[in-house]
Amino acid sequence: MAYTGEVQVGGPADVHELTDLMISKVAVGPMNNNAYLLRCRRTGEQLLIDAANEPETLLELIGSDGIGSVVTTHRHGDHWQALGPVVEATGARTCAGRFDAEGIPVATDVLVEDGDTVRVGENELTARHLVGHTPGSIALVYDDPHGHPHLFTGDCLFPGGVGNTHDDPEAFASLLHDVETKLFAQLPDETWVYPGHGGDTTLGAERPSLAEWRERGW
Repeated sequence: MAYTGEVQVGGPADVHELTDLMISKVAVGPMNNNAYLLRCRRTGEQLLIDAANEPETLLELIGSDGIGSVVTTHRHGDHWQALGPVVEATGARTCAGRFDAEGIPVATDVLVEDGDTVRVGENELTARHLVGHTPGSIALVYDDPHGHPHLFTGDCLFPGGVGNTHDDPEAFASLLHDVETKLFAQLPDETWVYPGHGGDTTLGAERPSLAEWRERGW
């Protein structure tokens, strides 16, 4: 069955099978958070993006092979509710943006800067620091050598707009600037976007709306 990115809390994961990487998406918790398990097809190494909630669901998804790392996209509590139990069960190292790490109650082993590389087996993801939703939010870009890029945006970019900046015009301007310059300006329309909540999109589907977002201010 083809990957759609449509998942529901309590339902099965949806799996996007790429040549070198498998991406499993699952929805967890009362805020319908997305968590993403990335698996290197050559080495079997795994990485989890956002241990958001329901540790039992995430540990079942991870399976007996465990995980090498957990990346937390930002410091908001709905994205790390399961981080402690998952790290305790797997021994995974923790990664988060340098400027959000202090707001995450589980110690961060790797402080991630803009442009840093995060590895899962033989695959590399590039971190992009996006300021506005939080001071230290990060997105991760997997530039698939066999196809288009894949982009994990946390709460910074969704179908229909950027993340919530809590009616702060300065924070909104910062987030929109970073999303435009670090994502839309550098990645092609085919880039598949995996957000922190809800369904997926592509940069091409969202690009025509950038001016509208700027005008409306959210």
